[in-house]
Amino acid sequence: MARIAVIGAGMGAMAAAARLAVAGHRVAVYERTETYGGAVRRFERDGFGFDTGPGLLPLPAVYRDLFVKTGKEPLEACVELVQVDPSARHVFADGTEVSLPNASRAGIVTALDEALGVGTGGRWGDFLVRAREAWDRTRRPLLEEPLWPNWQVLAEREPYPAVPHKRFLRTRRAGTLAEVGAWELRDPRLVALLESHALAYGLDPRATPASAAVLPYLEHAFGVWYVRGGIRELARAVYERCVARKVEFSFGAEVSGVLEEDGRAAGLELADGSVVEADFVVSGVAPGVLDRLVRGTAPRGEGEVVPQRGAASRLTVLLALRGARPEGAAHRTVVHAEDREAELDALSGTARGMAARATVTVLRPDDPGLVPDPGYEAITLTSTVPAQPDWSGAESEVFARHAEDLITVAERAVPDLRDRLLWHEVRTPAAIAAETGAQGGAVPAPALAAAEGRLLHASNSTAVSGLFTVGGWSHPGGGLPHAGMSGALVAGLIVEGPEFRGSQ
Repeated sequence: MARIAVIGAGMGAMAAAARLAVAGHRVAVYERTETYGGAVRRFERDGFGFDTGPGLLPLPAVYRDLFVKTGKEPLEACVELVQVDPSARHVFADGTEVSLPNASRAGIVTALDEALGVGTGGRWGDFLVRAREAWDRTRRPLLEEPLWPNWQVLAEREPYPAVPHKRFLRTRRAGTLAEVGAWELRDPRLVALLESHALAYGLDPRATPASAAVLPYLEHAFGVWYVRGGIRELARAVYERCVARKVEFSFGAEVSGVLEEDGRAAGLELADGSVVEADFVVSGVAPGVLDRLVRGTAPRGEGEVVPQRGAASRLTVLLALRGARPEGAAHRTVVHAEDREAELDALSGTARGMAARATVTVLRPDDPGLVPDPGYEAITLTSTVPAQPDWSGAESEVFARHAEDLITVAERAVPDLRDRLLWHEVRTPAAIAAETGAQGGAVPAPALAAAEGRLLHASNSTAVSGLFTVGGWSHPGGGLPHAGMSGALVAGLIVEGPEFRGSQ
């Protein structure tokens, strides 16, 4: 039985802790804040409740597997999963709308043809077929296996089988997501639909590889789910599974350093001066934080993939509304930007400030547990914004004004929003930075192939023997499913050793 010290109580860290405890190891988690979940938090006021991190769960099979492998109770015995249908309602810049059914390619094709015109559904359906091929080519190396030692193969090879396109008297294939949209989808509304999946992670479609086609495919193939009571309930269930498997948690316990002995991780030093001895250390913190904790050596060896340093964050506006949620309202509505170029320039930093009419995601869960009584509604607005590396205090006023812009945009989805508004709460990147330690409140994106490896994440193994990384900033990247997968990979590497190659 090995002693394992885990830094941080995020979703990936807890997933690893539960699996390692079931394997017979003694696991202790040290979390500098007063609660678990990392970015998966909850805000409550006046009887209203809101998720402040992810609001929906794609690919729930990851957490089903975690609960099957760590105990007799399946995931559905611990939380109530609800399939979101339609998966999303989209309001485009020209005012047209479409509601897409959950996990139904045929239904999506029909809905697009009816809403956007005959032929649009077919083009999107053909794109999904190609996206599936990219998914099949990258699923194992990017999600289910530790990062390959020859990861450059993933960096150089574009897995998306783009359609040949005549351009400037030459035949070319799309290399970026924007080119996929322009050359293969052609309709600006389909382009907006495609690019919204990259924008949700702060990825500029003009520079994002075509391999990002796997993002909409993942949602359309496996569906989108809501956890009754909010995604915070999923974090609670994982935490309770850890406790049931005798994982020890210490909250308010800030780690000040990773101890090394003969080039191997040997434990932790806490901010209060106490020392924790361990045979293995699992780090679930952002890479910049880990760099400060590992003394005298870089935690990643020469030639390893450079971790993705996300430049994007999220602005979240929580709305308390009088009046019941209308029957049949879509759980999620994506209101697309009226000026695509202005939004992309603001996000990429080529234009100052933030786009006033950016893409906004409106979440309206049908969940009585989130409101004081049925006569009220809780709505969450989110928009991608640049991460803020230095907080001087002035940004709060900027974000307050931007939050008003988000509310204005959201009125396209909820026309009576301002008339019903009781109060609103603004959560800036500073809140994300405080909860996760990520510089500027940056939010990691899932790993993607091609693009010379700049959208890959650092290996779960490090140059320090016995030190492993887990969570959104390590392989396979950000997002709830990916965090859970990183926990499985780290547990496999510790239990089975470096020869571990993932589940079959």
